[in-house]
Amino acid sequence: MEVRELAVPDAWEFTPRQFPDERGVFLEWYRADVVARTIGHDFQIAQSNQSISKRGTVRGVHFADVPPSQAKYVYCPSGAVLDVIVDIRAGSPTFGAVDTVRLDDVDRRAVYISEGLGHAFMALTDDAVVTYLCSTGYAPDREHGVNPLDAGVGIPWPSDIEPILSDKDSTAPTLRQAAADGILPTYAECLAYRASLRSRG
Repeated sequence: MEVRELAVPDAWEFTPRQFPDERGVFLEWYRADVVARTIGHDFQIAQSNQSISKRGTVRGVHFADVPPSQAKYVYCPSGAVLDVIVDIRAGSPTFGAVDTVRLDDVDRRAVYISEGLGHAFMALTDDAVVTYLCSTGYAPDREHGVNPLDAGVGIPWPSDIEPILSDKDSTAPTLRQAAADGILPTYAECLAYRASLRSRG
């Protein structure tokens, strides 16, 4: 499995080796040892989610309060999505940075997003399936969002696909508004929480 750190620190892309033959293909889409070695601590999986989206559907930009927030390992077993990571950590040296990875059923890459980062994706095909392994369960009182079409963030969504947003995502604040409202996690909080995870052995 190949690992590449993304332009947003504390997020990584994982590309598995694939073994095709006349029957089909075999691969390891998640390896706990590789992930732990990469992120510096064990990735405790508390919940697994799956979404199925029509072409153009945008989900995000979502994040949760730190601690404990919610780290995610995101994989697309069918179809294709443009996965997006945003550094929304107030005080981060790379605050506002964005990186994207195409997740699909060809290269079968996955992305790990650390606690405190913002996450979104757009379905590039109909019936795009996304599976998320999550470090904590869903807790709506701790969940927040930034508008994925915020020009101040400047996510490079495909220009030939009309975005489809939920009411919640379309009315989410801009990154600047979220910062002014004090709902963004701080870089210091994220560093301290990740250090606590590493200290647990």
